[in-house]
Parts: sequence; structure tokens; C-alpha cells
Amino acid sequence: MHGTGQAPQGRVPLAVVVVDRTGRVSHWSTGARRLFGPAREQAVGRPVTDLLPVSGALRAEPEGIWEGMGDDLEASLGGQGGYPTAGRARLDMSGGTGERVDVLWWAYPLVGPGPERLLVLAADARDLAGADGAEERRIAPGFALHTDFPGADELARGLPEILPSMSVGESARVVSQVLELGYPVVEFSSHERVPVTVDWGVSRRTVRKARRAEAARAAAAGLPSPRGPIDDLAEDLEYAAVRERLEFLNEVSGRIGTSLDLSRTIVEVSRAVVPRFTDVAGTYLREQVVAGEGFPEGPPDDTTLWHRVAVEHTDEPGRWDDVVPVGESMPFPAHTPFFQCMTSGEPVLVPYISREMGDAIAAQFEKRDIRPLITHRSMLVVPLKARDVVLGFMILLRHQERPVFNDMDRVTGAELAARAGLVLDNARMYTYQEAVAETLQDSMLPHIEPHMAGCDIATRYLPGTLLGRVGGDWFDSVKLPGARTALVVGDVMGHGLNSAAMMGQLRTAVQTMSGIGLPPAQLLRNLDDLAQRLGEHYLATCLYAVYDPIAGELHLANAGHIPPVIVRAADGRSALLELPTGAPIGVGGVAFESLRVPVAPGDRLVMCTDGLVEVRGEDIGVGLATLCESAAHPAASMDDACDAIIRALGVRGGRKDDVALLMVRMGGIEDGDVAHWELAPEPCEVPRARALVRRQLVDWGLSGIEYTAGLLVTELVTNAVRHAPGGPVQLRLVRSGTLLCEVEDTEHTLPTLLGAGPGEQLGRGLRVVARLARAWGASRTCTGKTVWFELAPPRAPS
Repeated sequence: MHGTGQAPQGRVPLAVVVVDRTGRVSHWSTGARRLFGPAREQAVGRPVTDLLPVSGALRAEPEGIWEGMGDDLEASLGGQGGYPTAGRARLDMSGGTGERVDVLWWAYPLVGPGPERLLVLAADARDLAGADGAEERRIAPGFALHTDFPGADELARGLPEILPSMSVGESARVVSQVLELGYPVVEFSSHERVPVTVDWGVSRRTVRKARRAEAARAAAAGLPSPRGPIDDLAEDLEYAAVRERLEFLNEVSGRIGTSLDLSRTIVEVSRAVVPRFTDVAGTYLREQVVAGEGFPEGPPDDTTLWHRVAVEHTDEPGRWDDVVPVGESMPFPAHTPFFQCMTSGEPVLVPYISREMGDAIAAQFEKRDIRPLITHRSMLVVPLKARDVVLGFMILLRHQERPVFNDMDRVTGAELAARAGLVLDNARMYTYQEAVAETLQDSMLPHIEPHMAGCDIATRYLPGTLLGRVGGDWFDSVKLPGARTALVVGDVMGHGLNSAAMMGQLRTAVQTMSGIGLPPAQLLRNLDDLAQRLGEHYLATCLYAVYDPIAGELHLANAGHIPPVIVRAADGRSALLELPTGAPIGVGGVAFESLRVPVAPGDRLVMCTDGLVEVRGEDIGVGLATLCESAAHPAASMDDACDAIIRALGVRGGRKDDVALLMVRMGGIEDGDVAHWELAPEPCEVPRARALVRRQLVDWGLSGIEYTAGLLVTELVTNAVRHAPGGPVQLRLVRSGTLLCEVEDTEHTLPTLLGAGPGEQLGRGLRVVARLARAWGASRTCTGKTVWFELAPPRAPS
């Protein structure tokens, strides 16, 4: 034990008693046997009140200098103390008629899953008294609030020596509970290290002045320094101050962290300390924390940007707004208390900012004068830390009329900042995860072109709000050879990142397989095989359709998904398409069937996920009927039609599931916009093909691209004639917003884009096509392959 005076060489034998939830002794140390008499075998299992009978708290005795130090021992032993307490008591070790022991005691309530409920420490009061009692006053137990001190690990290792019935893990749990309020370690003996405090140093200037005056009067009269009401008042003030700080921290803990919204949490933290603890509270966070991003490891420096997120004060309105506006980001210069706090991660206390100090601090800042805001005030800067990382800091200022910040305030502020830092970090991590989830979801959802060959498309995606933003619902459209369009809607079972990741894999697979021309049933078969290879828990529903605007036909297959709605333009009626349902993707071993449905220009197809039509406690047929009815209502545009469906199904906040909606209006391609020729597999057909294409483009009013189209057709027909002899070559032009040219032959091998050196004769044709065409590609057919290219129409003259 450190300090001056006649301290007993810094070590005092200590009694350690642990009480379980039934009020019986579960541990009785050697020190307890020496102080109270009974051996361990006699004490363990007995009611603690029988072993420690309280006969008085020494309130009436002159030497009772521990008077008023918390609840009495009897109340603590009876489980009535919900917080650490201490005091001095007289124990009657013979039922009130025999030997009495005067002890100083400390009681620490323990909470958690274990049976231990109270840790009681006691020492002989005579061993702690100095010659004039001065040392007694110095070791008055206080209950500090600093949670970070180097002795924590050592205490965890030493506690089994005090409580040998506990394992290291159990003792660590007890230590963490004692350290939750953060008691420094004082060594009383070589074997028993206990959490108590020494010399709080509470500021009570007026009391000390009165004590000095009283001591001076006693010295003038030749009398020893008396102990009187002033000393009692000092201890009462100290104990009351500690109790007040505990109550304040408990109150603050209850007021902050009511939500995981970062902005709301910041406001709660700022308002919790003003005006009760401070008059001004400025909160700064790293800019990356506010943005929901990660930040580099290591301590910040003078280039780190700090975002001012809140300024709460009791000054006149507007005084702080111009100089330190909320929302500003700025670095903090070195050689300032703010920089010292953020780099060390420790509180910085400036009891009083003089004019000279205010000038020195303000001189570090450019283009702003903060002197009127800080000069003649007391300042405490506390770090907002979590997991040993400084997320931000708070600047706390008190007016001149209030007591200056002292050591107790610094400890209180550190504990306040530690709790606030954890709350802010939780909100930061939630915000960060939300941003990651939203980014992931957005990256996986496609950006669908509103106009495809012969059709218009509109989509809606609404993330579920009850189960998180990330889900497995998706939709997509894929441009296919022959001016066709693949349409897909799917729903991975479950929610979260795993479902979203599976959704991304399935969507990519659908795009790849549709691009090579797989028919719907075969595509779902391959998708099912893929899902089984990914894992047994990968299940999804999927509806896949291919629209052919030239043939006026839909080709559909279903894998456990809800059926689509078809709205006929002829009479405005809507109905569910009756498709073979099929099993969900991932079940395995189930055949998929497809269906061809003729459609007319103006017909609409509505595809969605079950989140749109399914309501808890209601038959899904009700939702499907509402979907059919709302889809039939006329609307000014496709977007308006989607919105009408969303409104009719009541999709608002509080949804359980995601909603994906895809609507297609099928316009078709007229016969006059399609030209088709069959060519013989002869080299002489190449110039004929070029002439046919140029003539057709002139007829369509597309003479501005006839030369380029003729050149590219020459390359594709030449390749077909050269590499696919023996069968006819089909040439087709389609006009639909763009010009599509297709060359089909009987060879199944797909062409490959090759590099062509200066002396090579092959490999140049496809490079010309790739360079001049807007898009190009190749896919297999049942009889061979199709190679196609697309050109943008010529610009109209300005």
C-alpha cells in the first residue's frame, strides 16, 4: 500500500469470504480463519450471517472515523446491496457476549451464471491504523470507474490463490465482474491481491480550507489536530460523490444505445452528459466511421480527418454554430490536447484553460478563433474507443461557475467514453454491414434495358425490412440469338449473405446457359445439377421464359415457382398461366417440362416472387387473385402498371420477404421487318449475299450502314461456306431498333476470335466483325450454329 505516514509496511492480512446464492459460505480463506476463528471445514456451507454476526457499526464511538461509509455489513450479507459497499463494523464472535472484532470490510456483488453472489473482504481495523489515524483516512475504500489498468491480467491469475475452489476460467469471470466497475489492485499480502482503491483525491476546496483553519486554531492552543465534523463531512462528501457517479453512469448506460442507428446513438451520447456532467460536449468521429467504411490500422495522426457529428451545449443559441459547425471534417494539429487524446487513447484533463493556454491551443488552428469558446473553462477530452481502436473523442467543457474537472471526473469520463465507444462501435458495425449488404444486393441485381427486341420491360425490387436487406430474390433478362429475349425470376430459400451469394451464382449460371441457346427445360435441369454440386442446402425456385417476337411465342419452364400472369391485349383479361410446376432447384432427380404459349402484340407477362403475394395467415390464392386483377388494370406506362400492382398488394414497410417483379409487354416484330434468304454452300454465294443485304437496307431506309453491313455479311458467309460445306446457309436480317444479322450453318463448332500476325491469312474476319459491330456472338442450334452481329441504325440528319 503506497503513501506516507506509519503504514504497516504496505501489507495487511486479509480475510476472503465467498457467499453463494443461498446465503451460505462457499469459500473461507486462511485469513478468514485467522481473523474470525472458525476453520474452513467448520465455515463452508454455513449461513454467512451466523459466522459474521454484526453487533454494531461504531456510529457512537469517538474513533469511528469510518462512519457513513456505505450500507452496513449486515445488509450486504443479506443480499440487499446491489453495488459494491464498504465500511467498518463490530462483529460479536461469541453471540454478543464474548470477544469482539472490529473490521474494515468490502463487499463486491457478483453476477453471472455461476453460484457465487458475494465476495467479502475484511481486515482487522487495528492493522490499518497509523499512529495518529492519518493512514486510516488515506485508505478509505472508494469505487473507481476506470476499466483499463495493467493489473487486470495479474489479478485474474492471482484470484485462484484466494479462491482455490475456482478454475482459472471461473476466476477470470469473477475478476471481469469486479473489474466492470474498474478497481485498481492493491497488494495487501504476497498471496492475496484484492481490488480496492487508495486516496481518491476528491476535490473539496472549501472543506480543506475549513480543516486547515481548524487545525491552526488547535495548534495555537497547543492541542493535537482534532477530528471533528469537518472530517466526517469530507468522508460523507466523498462517499456521496462516488454514489452519485455510479448512479450517473448507470443512468447514461440506460439512455444510450436504444437503437443501432448511428446518428441517433450520437445524439443520445451527447445529450446524456449535458448539462449534468458538463456544459459543452463536442463529439468527433473518424470520417470513415460516419461513412460506414473501414479505416487503416494503427493510431491516427495529424492528417486523419475527424467529422464533427454533434455539439451539445448550454450556451446561448448559435454561439458555436459559426466556429465549429456540425458536419465539418477537419484534421487536428499536433501539440494540442485533442491530438494527445486521439493518439494515446487516454483521457486528457486540463483543469483550467488560462488565457495563455487558450492562445497556444488556438494558434494551432488555421482560419478559426476558438479562444472565446475554451478560455477560462475547464476541459476534459475523452477517447471513444472500442477493441483498442480510437473511433473518435469527446471534448467536454465546464463553465467557470462550475467546479473544475478533477481526477474523479477524469475516471468517470473515461468510463463514460468506454461505454459510449462500445455502443457507437456496435452502431458503426451495423451501419457498415448494412452498407455492405446493400452494395452486395445492388451489385447482384441486373440493370435491365427497358427496350429489348420486340418487347418493353419494367422491374421492381423491394428488399424485406424485417429480415434484413439481403435476400435471394432476383430477376434478369438476357438477349438471345434470333431477336429473342430470355426472362427469368428466381427466389433462393432463406435470407442473408449465403442466400445472396447463391443467388449470384445461379443468376450467373442462367446467363451463361441461356447465352448458348439451351431450351428452358434443359436449362433448369443443368441449373439443378449445379445447385446440388454447390451443397445440399442450396434450394431455389425459378421461372424461365424465352420470348420469340418473330414467331409470337413464349417458351416457358418452371422449377417450383409461383406461376406468371398473362394479360391479353385483345380483351384486357388476365389469368395465371397453367405450367407444369416442377420441383425447386436443388432437389435433384426431378424432370422439368416446358410449355409453348402463343402471344399477340400488346400482351403482357407478369412474373414475380412469392413475397409479393404471400401474407402470413392468408391463403396464397388470395394474393394470386389480387395479382391477376391488378395486372389487368390499364396504365399509362409500364412503370405505372408495376406501381399499381405494388399498391394493390399492399407492399409497404414491415414486409417479411423480398419482392421481385418483372413485367414484359410483348410488341412482336412484323413480317415486313424480317428478311430471310437461303444460300448454297458455294463461294459464289458470298457476293450475292452482300448484294441482297445492301438492297434490303436501302429499302428499309438504312442506307447509311449498308456498306458496313455488307462487309460484315461477307465475312460471316465466307466462314460458313469455307468451314461448313454440305448444307445450306441461312441468312436473316431483322429490323427492331437495331439491325440484327444472323448467318446459320450446319457446323457445330463455334468460331473463335484469333490473333492474326502480318503474314497470316486466317483470323482476320472475326476481328473485323468484333471491331465494327455493336455486338456479336455465336450459339449452337439443333442443326449447327448461328453467328450474329448487331449494328446501330444510322443517325438521322440534323
